[in-house]
Amino acid sequence: MNHSLTAVVLSFCIASQAWAQAPAPAATPPPAAPPPVAGSVVLGVAVAESVAIAIGYRASKLIGATVYNDKNERIGKIGDLIITPDSSVSYAIVDVGGFLGLGKHHVAIPVRQFTAVKPKLVLPGATKDALKALPEFRYAKN
Repeated sequence: MNHSLTAVVLSFCIASQAWAQAPAPAATPPPAAPPPVAGSVVLGVAVAESVAIAIGYRASKLIGATVYNDKNERIGKIGDLIITPDSSVSYAIVDVGGFLGLGKHHVAIPVRQFTAVKPKLVLPGATKDALKALPEFRYAKN
């Protein structure tokens, strides 16, 4: 009986070693989360973002606004704003010259070059002639 008990214990040890080395069964992936229900996802802005919005500028007020230089001369109008893929407004498209929509020259000006917005858009050092000398901005065909 002593030999049979030893054989059982030895068999158990060998079996447990083999079982420990066997690959674990594949874990089942957790079920996919259901799509968010309207009203259950937080939308909108955080408090810090709302401060930036409060001191920002409305595109609807900028488009069509007259652009002045630092000598208070009218040099053009904002015709459009270009928003880059990272969601920051990067360029103002300034319309220079033209009459009744004919002969306008569109130029892209980085927004950071404007030094004042309220009460007027100011582009320091610019003149109509300097803007007309810039390469014309053309919209990409979509």
